[in-house]
Amino acid sequence: MKYYNDILETIGNTPLVKLNRVTEDIKALILAKVETTNPGNSVKDRMAMQMIDDAEADGRLQPGGVIIEGTSGNTGMGLALVAVIRGYKLICVLSDKQSKEKMDILRAVGAEVYVCPTNVAPDDPRSYYSVSKRLASETPNSWYVNQYDNPSNAKAHYLSTGPEIWEQTEGKITHFVVGVGTGGTISGAGKYLKEKNPNIKLWGIDTYGSVFKKYHETGIFDKNEIYPYITEGIGEDILPKNVDFDIIDKFVKVTDKDAAVWQRKLAKEEGIFVGNSAGSAIKGLLQLKDELTEDDVVVVLFHDHGSRYVGKMFNDDWMRDRGFLDDEITTAGDLVAKHKDWPLVTSFGEELVSHAIERMREFSISQIPVMMDGKIVGSLDDSKVYQSLIEKPELRDAPISSIMQAPFPIVKEEATIEELSKLINKDVAAVLVELKDGKHHIVTRHDLIAAIA
Repeated sequence: MKYYNDILETIGNTPLVKLNRVTEDIKALILAKVETTNPGNSVKDRMAMQMIDDAEADGRLQPGGVIIEGTSGNTGMGLALVAVIRGYKLICVLSDKQSKEKMDILRAVGAEVYVCPTNVAPDDPRSYYSVSKRLASETPNSWYVNQYDNPSNAKAHYLSTGPEIWEQTEGKITHFVVGVGTGGTISGAGKYLKEKNPNIKLWGIDTYGSVFKKYHETGIFDKNEIYPYITEGIGEDILPKNVDFDIIDKFVKVTDKDAAVWQRKLAKEEGIFVGNSAGSAIKGLLQLKDELTEDDVVVVLFHDHGSRYVGKMFNDDWMRDRGFLDDEITTAGDLVAKHKDWPLVTSFGEELVSHAIERMREFSISQIPVMMDGKIVGSLDDSKVYQSLIEKPELRDAPISSIMQAPFPIVKEEATIEELSKLINKDVAAVLVELKDGKHHIVTRHDLIAAIA
């Protein structure tokens, strides 16, 4: 019989898969190191087990102890698997930008999860770095993993990921491309590969809002580079000790939108259902395609599984809300298509201004058409309400008809974006779109900006 003694024995030996459609414009042979076949569905299983092995060996982690780590989710999953098998308790601290799926998965395998705000400085007591350290100092018999500075992180990839890639490519690899977060993967695997062939290029994928690229090129840690970003698993606002900048040949930055779009392309065009950083990696590679030749063999590493992003990057509404879906919007009908089944929120001229204010608050809207005798006779927007109440607070109890403005212009659904832009201006905040069924829907200044941005 052929079987494994426990799930940890299945870590590693992940496949190398040729990419075809998404890389058809690249001359080189592009091979994806697909780490989703690890039991925790990510590359982080490798370093999680190595870090625990080494902590057990030198006594930092005692039997029955508590493992504590700040994670974007995948390292936590790897740690959780080892904790389950070896009898440890695990506490994971995540930032609130991580997907709900990651948090639910960690809880499913027994981890205790703390969620911290993303948009705070690393040394802020609310950051997931600070909370992790505090919990470790307060919890008896605990060990703080600190994957960012723990040398066992890079060691795992030096001992496993690098040798696997070298063997699978028969030593023909010329470029290794990988998203950089903690730095363990590119530094550990990269060190091994460069020892085998110093000419191999290591390309790190970074994201906007992270400090890596500028620091690598200038040696300057520029806090002005730091701002919140959506991309998960890569980039940092700190300099982890596991990032060996000396062996990395180049960094390239990829936008949040491109990371999400190309993550979805990998699923639809290659059948490879992988995570957000894979989208960053493949787009970063495409940005550097002119530096490759037909003789090159490029290995790009895909960190984790797409199931952890079903509610985010693989959700059309989530993508659309952030302007990441390139829907072709050319007419007024296109603009209202996604909410054409919703009723138009209106007010009646006989109602009080206070009723209109409440309706704006309830539906989170800024403009309301005003009806009288079944017809649209006027409009109201929040700026007009604000100005009126500042001048005369008693107007709150006056009928809407006493302060309403002219009706919004009405257009057919075939009206072009250009035509709408001529109607919506500093004085006219919205237009109404009349559909073929006779119903009306509103297009606001915000809708138009989102369409043309």
